[in-house]
Amino acid sequence: MARRRGIMSDQLKEEIAKELGFYDTVKKEGWGGIRARDAGNMVKRAIEMAEENMQNKGRP
Repeated sequence: MARRRGIMSDQLKEEIAKELGFYDTVKKEGWGGIRARDAGNMVKRAIEMAEENMQNKGRP
């Protein structure tokens, strides 16, 4: 099965992991070592950031 190409950059994923407090796990075990809950929270935070970015672009 082919791997999907990620939408989020590695830099953004690392930034969010640091913000949410599980970057140490990523450094030790890789992305496969994080809990499903952490992955979900990371996606949720990325969506929040994208929504904030879109709202700010609409303002002069």
